[in-house]
Amino acid sequence: MQGENSDQEFDELLLMLKETRGFDFTGYKRPTLMRRVQRRMDARGVGSLSEYCDYLELESDEFTQLFDSLLINVTGFFRDPLAWQALREQVLPELLSAKSARRSLRVWSAGCATGEEAYTLAMVLGETMGLGEFVSRVKIYATDLDDAALAEARTGIYSERQVAEVSEELRQKYFEASGTKYAFRRDLRRQVIFGRNDLTRDAPISRVDLLVARNTLMYFNAETQSNIIRKFHFALSNPGFLFLGKAEMLLNHVDQFEPVDLRKRIFRKIGKPAPAEPPRMVTATGPGDDDPSWTGLEAAALAAGPIAQLVIDRRGRLIAANLRAEALFNLRPRDVGRPFQDLEVSYRPTELRSIIEEVTKGQRSVELTDVIWHSAPGAEPRVFDVNVVPLYSHADQPVGVGISFLDVTRYRQLRDELERSNHDLEQAYEELQSLNEELETTNEELQSTNEELETTNEELQSTNEELETMNEELQSTNDELQMINDVLRLRGEELDTTRAFAASTLRSLGSAVVVVDTDLRVNVWVPGAEDFWGLRSEEAVGRLFGELDIGLPVAEVVPLLERTLAGQPTRTEAVVEAMNRRGRHVTMVLDLLLLQDHDGVRQGVIVVMNEAGAQK
Repeated sequence: MQGENSDQEFDELLLMLKETRGFDFTGYKRPTLMRRVQRRMDARGVGSLSEYCDYLELESDEFTQLFDSLLINVTGFFRDPLAWQALREQVLPELLSAKSARRSLRVWSAGCATGEEAYTLAMVLGETMGLGEFVSRVKIYATDLDDAALAEARTGIYSERQVAEVSEELRQKYFEASGTKYAFRRDLRRQVIFGRNDLTRDAPISRVDLLVARNTLMYFNAETQSNIIRKFHFALSNPGFLFLGKAEMLLNHVDQFEPVDLRKRIFRKIGKPAPAEPPRMVTATGPGDDDPSWTGLEAAALAAGPIAQLVIDRRGRLIAANLRAEALFNLRPRDVGRPFQDLEVSYRPTELRSIIEEVTKGQRSVELTDVIWHSAPGAEPRVFDVNVVPLYSHADQPVGVGISFLDVTRYRQLRDELERSNHDLEQAYEELQSLNEELETTNEELQSTNEELETTNEELQSTNEELETMNEELQSTNDELQMINDVLRLRGEELDTTRAFAASTLRSLGSAVVVVDTDLRVNVWVPGAEDFWGLRSEEAVGRLFGELDIGLPVAEVVPLLERTLAGQPTRTEAVVEAMNRRGRHVTMVLDLLLLQDHDGVRQGVIVVMNEAGAQK
């Protein structure tokens, strides 16, 4: 490929790749690109660039082969071991000592190819920090332009030849053997997040403590390198470290980075970040996608916001999620661009799909309060206020929906604690008032007794014989009291037995038994109900049955309770569809019994719940 015609044809090839496939290679070193394209032309027996362009249009599979050739995915575990040793000994101790033990450590592996470099980082950090601290504190973001390489990296499965540079000790500790393959441990794999990122166009990952881009910059021309390095500087926290490949230098960026170990290509961030593309949330962009028209400042503010926020476009796709939302709902970069209804967050912690449709049609905000979310079985519930608002472009055209999750768990706890404290204070005040009245009465009695004692003192001598007689009477009375005490003890044991029998009876009536009073407030919430609906007894007792936030359709059951309480009839049976605390749809058979005392006075309703097909 020589001459002006060849250069023009090569530019046309790059433009074709950009317009048809969304890959922009204009910032890459031209001689390298030309060599890689020539290699594919020789493999296909094509003599000119124009013929090769025609071949690409006819054979779409050739695009994959060409990208594999242009995106040179050369990597390996512990590539250049001495450099990794320097990172472990010189950088990580300083980096960890500068951060609080409670703060997370964010690492970015840019140009991760098939993932070996990212998993090497995981092993180095795991050995330095300990696996427990690694799992709780570290997030490794590994990005690349090649989707095929990222797919291989996500599997985390490598051949024996690929893991040859990993010591036997680390191999046994961090990998699981699967035939002739080695799979990186699943529990540690969750700390490594893979995503597509074009260093020349996309925004950098922000607030990074360690940025590893080894032998990545060398494929770009000088102008593109400068732009990427400015982004790297912006992405790094302070202190922040940059780890490059042995063929890469920062001779023209001494105002932004200073060498920690120049021979090993380890640098430390200095000064303020140079102007660069500000951080924004990862968005789904591609040929034909609508432009969400974010400004950099708006995106950066939203990404760093303390409130979890999501953005849905008019097609129902997740367009953006800030860092708080990613951590809260376990979102990944690959989730951006997917239909929102396919994501778990669309229905947990609350059903949002119908709300989004309502907001989209009516263009009016909807607020959901006190949304309780059990993020995991046995975990403490969290409470959110959810706001769903329509979003508009600068031309006041609706472009999508924004969803904000305000965590009010602490506020809810404080409110409940305040209510309990006020209740306790009122009880204490009433007790104090009662004690004060008793004290006044006792004072008067003591005064009267004192006067009587003075009179009695004069009569003591004459009443001595009478006291002896009274002593015998008291002894007799004491025997009677002992007999009464024995009877009371037996009655107490009988009462305990009766209570235990009553509780056992309630548990035996069905899978879940609930007793409500005449006001439809919960009086009894047996353990079976706790297990079935995930609501503890102390959370349910005292609350109106119709206000319970459980998987049972209480709105359908309340009329049945009212009818049974009215004695029409005294026993009612019903079948309802529900969802248990594990999110499984169940068919429940309800048996409602009128509760009456021995005089026939209505005391409430007993609700016996059994799952269809599992009735006792």
